[in-house]
Amino acid sequence: MKRPLRIGQIVPSSNVTMETEIPAMLNAHGARFTFHASRMRMHKVTREALVAMNKEGLRCIAELTDAQVDVASTACLVAHMAMGPGYHRTAQAELEAEARRLGSKAAVMTSSGALVEGLRHLGAQRIALMAPYSDALTQAVVKYIEAEGIEVKHFLNFRIENNLAVGERDPMLLLDDLKNLHTAGVDAVVLSVCVQMPSLAAIHEAQRRLGIPVTSTAICTVRGMLDRLGLAPEVPGAGALLGDRVGLEVAAK
Repeated sequence: MKRPLRIGQIVPSSNVTMETEIPAMLNAHGARFTFHASRMRMHKVTREALVAMNKEGLRCIAELTDAQVDVASTACLVAHMAMGPGYHRTAQAELEAEARRLGSKAAVMTSSGALVEGLRHLGAQRIALMAPYSDALTQAVVKYIEAEGIEVKHFLNFRIENNLAVGERDPMLLLDDLKNLHTAGVDAVVLSVCVQMPSLAAIHEAQRRLGIPVTSTAICTVRGMLDRLGLAPEVPGAGALLGDRVGLEVAAK
């Protein structure tokens, strides 16, 4: 019997969300997967901590190649976006070069790049988003996305510095937060731009309420993984990017 596809993630040590939301979506897809992670130390979401964490990436990709993963992705958006526009391309190239040096054929990607890819798949030119970050880091994320040609018309940020506290936030609170997010004239909403802030449980309902595509960086990461593995990008209840059309039928008429 053919072995399951192996999913590798480079995860901040305090992240507890990507190893839950990514498997939840992929296990609902229908193909067979196993999940593997290498961790980088990080407790507080500050630029200084993110710079230090990024330096561990080559060690982590080496560990994932030892497991012969089929796809390897970073699992922290702000770590790249805080470094300035376009940095996800530099990071991906460095990680991919190391994987190839070690003899791995794994597809290599980043969660930061996956968000940009996902928004382009949706044809989104104007978005609204929510983030847990400080004002400065959120502004860096907004500038990064806009440098990719996607306008951020409105955002909310919750100024949570402790990364464990970010992961412990109830995802259903995002439905209340939506009331304060200005979504008029946007093409899509990123319910959680941060892969540590849980959102999967709220995506389907948020899209039903808004009538426009709703996604998250975690969902975009799954889309990137499925595309690279040559699998259909369909996961029930995971928003328009993964084939969930709830709320969109009326808007399309």
